[in-house]
Amino acid sequence: MKHIAENEALGAKPPSSVEALPDAVAGSWLLRLAPQSAKPFLQLARLDRPVGWQLLVLPCWQSSLLAAAAYGLPPDIKQLALFLLGAVTMRGAGSTYNDIVDREIDARVERTRNRPLASGRVSLPAAKLFFLAQCLVGLYVLVSFNLPTIGLALLSPLIVLLYPFAKRFTSWPQAILGAAFAYGALLGWTALLGSLGLPAVLLYVGSIFWTIGYDTIYALQDVEDDIEAGVRSTARLFGAHVRLAVGALYALSLAFTTAACMTAGLGFFAYLGVAAYAAHLLWQVLPLREGLETDHALALFRANRDAGLLVFFGLLAESLARLPHS
Repeated sequence: MKHIAENEALGAKPPSSVEALPDAVAGSWLLRLAPQSAKPFLQLARLDRPVGWQLLVLPCWQSSLLAAAAYGLPPDIKQLALFLLGAVTMRGAGSTYNDIVDREIDARVERTRNRPLASGRVSLPAAKLFFLAQCLVGLYVLVSFNLPTIGLALLSPLIVLLYPFAKRFTSWPQAILGAAFAYGALLGWTALLGSLGLPAVLLYVGSIFWTIGYDTIYALQDVEDDIEAGVRSTARLFGAHVRLAVGALYALSLAFTTAACMTAGLGFFAYLGVAAYAAHLLWQVLPLREGLETDHALALFRANRDAGLLVFFGLLAESLARLPHS
């Protein structure tokens, strides 16, 4: 294939020699233990990069606990587990689809040229079958929820299918990603209560701004290659103003997350989590600048798992504190 030949000419490693990808977790136990034939598929699903599914599941968990705290209900452990399985599976399916669409672009970008499809370690038909298999697992998870949640969730693939193409026609592909990655903020609430509420909508908007912010940081790794490949991003758009722009996005995320807690009538523990979230976001923003080192940008991006967990634990403590005492 032409793009594979171009990839090798650009200095990509031979397919058989590629183990860890640049943004993978160092020393991934999955890659160490998996059979050689399975490793490219683990990479295709990004299972060697768990921060993706972690960031996808957090809005689901936050929303479920927001609803539980608002109505004095116990956390639904089964639903939280289903959201976890769904996030791992659908993040894998979304990543596989993204790599199918972007395989030509990936071959021209330093950080992505050794991905399984771009390097030729997985064939296009095999990737398509793998994508369908993951979707079937996701469908199994989906039908475990109530009808309002199923109906709402069926709208999300429209956003996911658009995302890989967004970088070709807009400088805001991160906004499309945000609409997809934050979608669980709507589903957690409906899964527990059976209908949508204003606090969940506010949390969703806050999560969209959060996602745009952290994915802008992630995109700082690829600015030079993106210019050469003609790929657009908010990192390119913001340029020298990236710190101010990400700071504004994070401030909007904080405002809407706070509004979600206020409209849900929550108290001390919820706001303590939000305050810790605000401090974490500020810590991320301070070192941002155009040309930030790749390793630093990746570390700041990954740290958003902890930022989301701060809100999660605040809502968990709030929901437990509001349970009736016998």
